[in-house]
Amino acid sequence: MINLTEKLRWRRSSRCANNTCVEIATVGQTYLVRDAKDPDGAVLSVDSAGWAAFVSSVKAGEFDA
Repeated sequence: MINLTEKLRWRRSSRCANNTCVEIATVGQTYLVRDAKDPDGAVLSVDSAGWAAFVSSVKAGEFDA
């Protein structure tokens, strides 16, 4: 179980503008994702394999409009 009250180091892309992005933090092999506009809102938890697949898909342009 991840303790979200502990101090996490949230980071975002250097290309993020006007808080219109997501932030990530890592706890061991788990990646946490949240909306930068709502830091107290929901947090998505993804294991390292899921995160690697997501990043690979982004780099391949699979989500480009």
